[in-house]
Amino acid sequence: MTDIKQTQEVKTLTETRKVSEIVYREDLYPRIDKDVATVQKYADDLAVLPPIEVNHRNELIDGWHRWTAHKKNGVAEIGVIVTQTDSDAHLLELAIERNAGHGLQLSQQDKQNMARRIYHVTPERERAEKKQHLAKILSVSPSTVHNWLSRIDKDSKEERERRIYAKWLACWTQDEIAQSEGITQPQVLTILSEFPILEKLIKSSQTLATYSEPDWAPPIYNIWKQQEKTAGSTHFGNSEVRWVDNLLYLYTEPFDVVVDPFAGGGSTIDLCKKRSRRYFVSDRKPIPEREADIRQHDLIASGGVVLPSVPRWKDVSLVYLDPPYWRQAAGQYSDDPTDLANVDIDTFNAYLSGIIKGFAKKLGDSARDKPAYIALIIQPTQWKADERKFTDHIGDMLRAVRLPVNMRFYVPYESQQCNAQMVEWAKDSKRCLVLTREIVVWEVC
Repeated sequence: MTDIKQTQEVKTLTETRKVSEIVYREDLYPRIDKDVATVQKYADDLAVLPPIEVNHRNELIDGWHRWTAHKKNGVAEIGVIVTQTDSDAHLLELAIERNAGHGLQLSQQDKQNMARRIYHVTPERERAEKKQHLAKILSVSPSTVHNWLSRIDKDSKEERERRIYAKWLACWTQDEIAQSEGITQPQVLTILSEFPILEKLIKSSQTLATYSEPDWAPPIYNIWKQQEKTAGSTHFGNSEVRWVDNLLYLYTEPFDVVVDPFAGGGSTIDLCKKRSRRYFVSDRKPIPEREADIRQHDLIASGGVVLPSVPRWKDVSLVYLDPPYWRQAAGQYSDDPTDLANVDIDTFNAYLSGIIKGFAKKLGDSARDKPAYIALIIQPTQWKADERKFTDHIGDMLRAVRLPVNMRFYVPYESQQCNAQMVEWAKDSKRCLVLTREIVVWEVC
């Protein structure tokens, strides 16, 4: 906000304006209660009244009662002092200063309300200086201003901490958070190191769910049947929320980092927020409605695998991979021939296994004090393959990756059906249709 002390005020003392041209903006005028008796007093003797003050757009800065007295008497013109203003906030501060120092002055309640209006829109880094300035223009003591604004300071501090916590959950670096909040990196570190603050924020926003919802049960078998897909984003590659939730329960703790480089519709973000897991999510082409939440990153570049720049691999407990299922997703994401859904099977296997092994290396080199896990969900390709050839993607990855397998989960939809054409083909060809889907979890020590 512009400080009026630093703004040159250009005034013309001899101008006149049509009374009808004066613009009164109630949102930028500090007096709350108008005084009818004062208007009548001024109307009785207009000749002795000083000019009103307006800006270059004829917006009223000072003199509502004098201007209204001229309107009451049907006078066409009024003397004005013209003061240049560079913003609405500048106009408001000038109006407060004028009304605080002369004429029918502002009440204490008016001054308090105006101080809060200005302070609310003042950047936090400028607020200490702004308090001193407000005390001067309102003709009150600094302690009075401090008392008026203490609640705003407290609310602003708590809101800033909530924003910092949300950005920390989204794996922003401390420097990125500091820059976005207009504070220093040491200040960010202090806030994040004060765990009671985080604990308070977690409880107040109900983010630390304890898996105690009535419709949730812990997974105790490796077959996760589900009647139908959970409602949510209609993005083609959106993950099944319940399966991701089970993986978070089994392989992460609150504040662990979850990496999802195939973020799709962003369901991993929503679930991590709910379960107080930190998340680093990216996608080759984030959907427009979540561009602010999902980082744009293409895992395949220049013919090779390029992993995202996760700030602290040591904090990562789970990498969740829900890639395009090769030919099943052909053309669904893009027409780019390097898209995983559009390449040939050998290239698909090389890229996908390279992604898995790349994440394993990053996790293994991070001086961890506990295991991390890489979970891949994928379905065999059949119907959309050439000659309906069965292609076992999980089997291909197990042969290529050669990491210790922690568990394999089978995740069918009970309501999954094949259409009549597919059924007739199976009968005529004496071939079985593929309905399986699987999650394999590798352990990285």
